[in-house]
Amino acid sequence: MTNKTWFNTGTSSGFGRQLTEQLLTRGDRVAATVRNAAAMDSLAAKHGSLLWHAELDVTDTTRMRKVVEQAFADLGHIDVVVSNAGYGLLGAAEEASDDQIDRQIATNLTGSIQLARAVIPHLRAQGGGLIIQLSSMGGQIALPALSLYHATKWGIEGFWESAAADIAPFGIGVTLVEPGGARTEFAGGSADLTKPMPEYADHAPGLLRRMLTGEMPALSSPGDPAKIAAAIIASADQGEAPKRLTLGSDAYELVTVGLRERLTALEAARDLAYSTDADDFAEARANEN
Repeated sequence: MTNKTWFNTGTSSGFGRQLTEQLLTRGDRVAATVRNAAAMDSLAAKHGSLLWHAELDVTDTTRMRKVVEQAFADLGHIDVVVSNAGYGLLGAAEEASDDQIDRQIATNLTGSIQLARAVIPHLRAQGGGLIIQLSSMGGQIALPALSLYHATKWGIEGFWESAAADIAPFGIGVTLVEPGGARTEFAGGSADLTKPMPEYADHAPGLLRRMLTGEMPALSSPGDPAKIAAAIIASADQGEAPKRLTLGSDAYELVTVGLRERLTALEAARDLAYSTDADDFAEARANEN
């Protein structure tokens, strides 16, 4: 295995922290970005020159471009870019404030898109590389009380479905990572809660809120962040980047059910779909068959 150089966002906690720690331990160089530089002090003291770090809020596009430019200038070549920064907004859509909605989209969706736009020219100029986008099983299925979070994850999956094809000719691979529930800070300190409305108190948003605040027993998440991080790193060591990496038993099971239900519904609507073609197109198709 040849050591690599990585650029990771959102490295203060969760998957980003696990990835950074494991990469540094195995001897890879990491350019780590965080909103508070002090979060990197312990890693900097332990790993020295292997760690390059900078403060970055991914909603600040101007700052992001400067940080990316400096990282490539200082490190010379970056093999893997991990777009990890993000958080969950929990609650019903109408409970959320306008500012909460704007911040959720700016962080999870726009921030990820702008990071891609910032790094692609450098990866193209150096002859290729790999972009790993942290999505979620929530980019393939949807659960109650997470509508705004799902909007960002479904959005970033759509973005990369198209953009990955655009940059493939330049030797740039893309992997969408879709973890299930994991034992990170996602449902704790890093999550944002909407302002509760009494109408939802006895429904999914209210029940989820009570679990998060300790009023009700919380469900246990199956995913081990260290194992998930290790699987992400291993995927980057493969010869060809996988398009998707679904991690966790819950992710596999829920996504499987969701995709099968959607395919079944689509197949049931086949005749209706074909019936709306223009007559000349339908005739031409019939003649071809």
